Amino acid sequence: MTLNKNKAILIGLICCLSMTSVQAVERLFWDKVPLAITLSVGKERLVTFPANVRVGIPASLASKLRTQSNQGTVYWKASEDFEAQRIEIHETRSNRIYLVDLKASNKVFSSAPITVLIKDEQEEGGANANRALNANVGTVKNKVNPPGYAGLTRFAAQQLYAPARLLKSSASIHRIAIAKQTSHYLMRGEQIAATPVVSWQSGSLYVTAVELRNTTSDFITLDPRQIRGRWRTATFHHIRLHPAGTELDTTAVYLVSDRPYHEVI
Repeated sequence: MTLNKNKAILIGLICCLSMTSVQAVERLFWDKVPLAITLSVGKERLVTFPANVRVGIPASLASKLRTQSNQGTVYWKASEDFEAQRIEIHETRSNRIYLVDLKASNKVFSSAPITVLIKDEQEEGGANANRALNANVGTVKNKVNPPGYAGLTRFAAQQLYAPARLLKSSASIHRIAIAKQTSHYLMRGEQIAATPVVSWQSGSLYVTAVELRNTTSDFITLDPRQIRGRWRTATFHHIRLHPAGTELDTTAVYLVSDRPYHEVI
């Protein structure tokens, strides 16, 4: 009786599994080669990235493609077919940009969820770099030296974009007052609204985070040679601005100088 009972339970489990729809996950590896993704018209497809992202959609797709983004997963659903379009996907906490060649077809294609992974070589390179950085930090952790250009830029970027729980103060860097006045003067030859957001001083150096917003309907590639003023270094958080009114029409530039912002500009 016990054997027959166990056999019945096993048969029941097999039946349940056969009725369960298991959807495979497609894995794509990012190695700086644009990712080719095809949508079936009318069917939603999920694409999950390694971190939270922002999606730049061309205006020409606005009426053909529904795009939603949540916690690193992008939800795409096409209402009509279109040829391959280059899409930029920006990680919100880093400078990494993924390129996706996205198209939609009336033919039947897989709608399986996609997971984007970083190529192993890149992960190993990043791990090695982190280990080297940690080793260097360990050798100088007892020294309180003012940070250089890179240190100031990294500090400013972290203060703007890192989660509050990860923010750390610095004994050698202090915040200073700045007038948050918007102008169109900072970027030569471009219609970009520039607003200084926050500024810090460390020794004889200053770093200022400036918001850059595209006011045109065109894409703008940012060029540090077009920045007015005498700056020690200039670092863009993203190197391209999308047209005004889109999710990616704004970025930041970190400017290091030997005088306060308004004395340099």
